[in-house]
Amino acid sequence: MNFNEHLRLKDQHAYLGASKYHWVNYDDEKLINTYLRFQATQRGTELHALACMLINQGVKLQKSCQTLNMYVNDAIGFKMHPEQILYYSENCFGTADAICFRKNFLRIHDFKSGETATSMKQLLIYVALFCLEYDIKPQDIEIELRIYQLNEINKHVPEPEEIYHIMDKIIRFDKLIDQAKIGG
Repeated sequence: MNFNEHLRLKDQHAYLGASKYHWVNYDDEKLINTYLRFQATQRGTELHALACMLINQGVKLQKSCQTLNMYVNDAIGFKMHPEQILYYSENCFGTADAICFRKNFLRIHDFKSGETATSMKQLLIYVALFCLEYDIKPQDIEIELRIYQLNEINKHVPEPEEIYHIMDKIIRFDKLIDQAKIGG
Protein backbone atom coordinates (compact mmCIF):
# COMPACT_ATOMS: atom_id res chain seq x y z
CA MET A 1 0.00 0.00 0.00
CA ASN A 2 1.25 3.45 -0.89
CA PHE A 3 -0.08 5.81 1.77
CA ASN A 4 -0.96 9.38 0.83
CA GLU A 5 1.62 11.90 1.99
CA HIS A 6 0.10 14.90 3.73
CA LEU A 7 3.30 16.90 4.07
CA ARG A 8 1.58 20.18 4.94
CA LEU A 9 0.00 18.49 7.98
CA LYS A 10 3.25 17.16 9.45
CA ASP A 11 3.54 18.10 13.15
CA GLN A 12 0.00 19.50 13.09
CA HIS A 13 -2.94 18.33 15.22
CA ALA A 14 -6.55 18.40 14.10
CA TYR A 15 -9.15 19.58 16.57
CA LEU A 16 -11.00 16.32 16.00
CA GLY A 17 -7.81 14.30 16.12
CA ALA A 18 -7.24 10.88 17.57
CA SER A 19 -4.80 12.03 20.27
CA LYS A 20 -7.48 14.26 21.79
CA TYR A 21 -10.19 11.64 21.58
CA HIS A 22 -12.55 13.04 24.26
CA TRP A 23 -14.61 14.77 21.58
CA VAL A 24 -16.07 11.37 20.66
CA ASN A 25 -18.16 11.65 23.85
CA TYR A 26 -19.37 15.23 23.22
CA ASP A 27 -22.83 16.25 22.15
CA ASP A 28 -23.26 19.06 19.59
CA GLU A 29 -23.41 21.81 22.22
CA LYS A 30 -20.31 20.67 24.09
CA LEU A 31 -18.37 20.37 20.83
CA ILE A 32 -19.22 23.95 19.84
CA ASN A 33 -18.42 25.29 23.33
CA THR A 34 -15.04 23.56 23.51
CA TYR A 35 -14.19 24.63 19.98
CA LEU A 36 -15.05 28.26 20.77
CA ARG A 37 -12.76 28.10 23.85
CA PHE A 38 -10.05 26.62 21.62
CA GLN A 39 -10.46 29.51 19.16
CA ALA A 40 -10.30 32.03 22.01
CA THR A 41 -7.04 30.46 23.17
CA GLN A 42 -5.63 30.68 19.65
CA ARG A 43 -6.69 34.33 19.44
CA GLY A 44 -5.01 35.02 22.80
CA THR A 45 -1.78 33.46 21.55
CA GLU A 46 -1.88 35.65 18.45
CA LEU A 47 -2.62 38.81 20.47
CA HIS A 48 0.27 38.04 22.83
CA ALA A 49 2.60 37.68 19.85
CA LEU A 50 1.34 40.99 18.42
CA ALA A 51 1.79 42.75 21.77
CA CYS A 52 5.33 41.37 22.09
CA MET A 53 6.23 42.60 18.62
CA LEU A 54 4.76 46.07 19.27
CA ILE A 55 6.57 46.39 22.61
CA ASN A 56 9.89 45.24 21.12
CA GLN A 57 9.52 47.75 18.28
CA GLY A 58 8.33 50.54 20.58
CA VAL A 59 5.14 51.02 18.56
CA LYS A 60 2.47 52.55 20.75
CA LEU A 61 -1.20 52.07 19.97
CA GLN A 62 -3.88 54.74 19.96
CA LYS A 63 -4.60 55.85 23.51
CA SER A 64 -7.83 54.20 24.63
CA CYS A 65 -9.34 52.07 27.38
CA GLN A 66 -9.00 48.92 25.28
CA THR A 67 -7.05 46.19 27.05
CA LEU A 68 -4.43 45.61 24.36
CA ASN A 69 -3.81 49.33 23.87
CA MET A 70 -3.37 50.00 27.60
CA TYR A 71 -1.12 46.96 28.06
CA VAL A 72 1.17 47.71 25.09
CA ASN A 73 1.40 51.45 25.79
CA ASP A 74 2.15 50.94 29.49
CA ALA A 75 4.79 48.29 28.76
CA ILE A 76 6.50 50.65 26.32
CA GLY A 77 6.15 53.59 28.70
CA PHE A 78 7.70 51.64 31.57
CA LYS A 79 10.43 50.25 29.24
CA MET A 80 9.46 46.67 30.00
CA HIS A 81 10.77 43.42 28.51
CA PRO A 82 8.03 41.32 26.92
CA GLU A 83 7.79 37.52 27.19
CA GLN A 84 10.61 37.14 29.71
CA ILE A 85 11.30 33.64 31.04
CA LEU A 86 11.87 33.45 34.79
CA TYR A 87 13.66 30.26 35.78
CA TYR A 88 14.17 28.35 39.00
CA SER A 89 14.61 24.82 37.67
CA GLU A 90 13.46 22.49 34.92
CA ASN A 91 10.48 21.80 37.18
CA CYS A 92 9.55 25.43 37.77
CA PHE A 93 9.79 28.33 35.37
CA GLY A 94 7.38 30.66 33.63
CA THR A 95 7.13 33.48 31.11
CA ALA A 96 6.08 36.91 32.34
CA ASP A 97 4.15 38.85 29.72
CA ALA A 98 6.05 42.05 30.56
CA ILE A 99 8.61 42.77 33.28
CA CYS A 100 11.14 45.38 34.34
CA PHE A 101 13.41 45.87 37.33
CA ARG A 102 14.94 49.26 37.88
CA LYS A 103 16.03 51.12 41.02
CA ASN A 104 14.84 48.25 43.24
CA PHE A 105 11.36 48.41 41.73
CA LEU A 106 9.94 45.24 40.15
CA ARG A 107 7.01 45.66 37.80
CA ILE A 108 5.20 42.72 36.21
CA HIS A 109 2.24 43.10 33.84
CA ASP A 110 -0.02 40.35 32.54
CA PHE A 111 -2.22 40.63 29.44
CA LYS A 112 -5.44 38.60 29.44
CA SER A 113 -7.45 38.50 26.23
CA GLY A 114 -10.20 36.21 27.54
CA GLU A 115 -13.15 36.73 29.83
CA THR A 116 -12.35 34.00 32.35
CA ALA A 117 -11.77 35.26 35.88
CA THR A 118 -8.09 35.64 36.63
CA SER A 119 -5.98 35.45 39.76
CA MET A 120 -3.04 37.50 40.90
CA LYS A 121 -1.38 34.22 41.98
CA GLN A 122 0.19 33.79 38.54
CA LEU A 123 1.99 37.12 38.93
CA LEU A 124 2.99 36.30 42.52
CA ILE A 125 4.65 33.15 41.18
CA TYR A 126 6.56 35.28 38.67
CA VAL A 127 7.77 37.49 41.52
CA ALA A 128 8.88 34.43 43.49
CA LEU A 129 10.70 33.06 40.46
CA PHE A 130 12.37 36.44 39.89
CA CYS A 131 13.52 36.62 43.51
CA LEU A 132 14.84 33.05 43.43
CA GLU A 133 16.60 33.42 40.09
CA TYR A 134 18.28 36.72 40.91
CA ASP A 135 18.77 36.09 44.66
CA ILE A 136 16.70 39.07 45.73
CA LYS A 137 14.78 39.33 49.01
CA PRO A 138 11.18 40.49 48.53
CA GLN A 139 11.42 42.95 51.44
CA ASP A 140 14.38 44.67 49.75
CA ILE A 141 12.37 45.78 46.69
CA GLU A 142 9.15 47.51 45.77
CA ILE A 143 6.72 45.53 43.65
CA GLU A 144 3.72 46.40 41.52
CA LEU A 145 1.70 43.78 39.66
CA ARG A 146 -0.93 44.49 37.03
CA ILE A 147 -3.44 42.37 35.16
CA TYR A 148 -4.89 43.93 32.01
CA GLN A 149 -8.27 42.40 31.18
CA LEU A 150 -11.73 43.41 30.01
CA ASN A 151 -10.62 47.03 29.48
CA GLU A 152 -9.55 47.33 33.11
CA ILE A 153 -6.28 47.28 35.02
CA ASN A 154 -6.20 45.32 38.27
CA LYS A 155 -3.23 46.41 40.42
CA HIS A 156 -1.68 44.67 43.41
CA VAL A 157 1.24 45.50 45.68
CA PRO A 158 2.16 42.24 47.42
CA GLU A 159 3.55 41.91 50.91
CA PRO A 160 6.91 40.12 51.21
CA GLU A 161 5.22 37.29 53.15
CA GLU A 162 3.07 36.47 50.11
CA ILE A 163 6.20 36.05 48.02
CA TYR A 164 8.17 34.10 50.63
CA HIS A 165 5.31 31.62 50.97
CA ILE A 166 5.45 30.88 47.23
CA MET A 167 9.26 30.81 47.18
CA ASP A 168 9.25 28.21 49.95
CA LYS A 169 6.72 26.09 48.05
CA ILE A 170 8.74 26.29 44.86
CA ILE A 171 11.89 25.13 46.65
CA ARG A 172 10.11 22.34 48.55
CA PHE A 173 8.03 21.09 45.62
CA ASP A 174 11.03 21.20 43.29
CA LYS A 175 12.94 18.91 45.66
CA LEU A 176 9.95 16.56 45.91
CA ILE A 177 9.67 16.33 42.13
CA ASP A 178 13.41 15.67 41.79
CA GLN A 179 13.13 12.89 44.37
CA ALA A 180 10.16 11.41 42.54
CA LYS A 181 12.16 11.43 39.31
CA ILE A 182 14.82 9.21 40.81
CA GLY A 183 12.31 6.95 42.50
CA GLY A 184 11.86 8.29 45.84
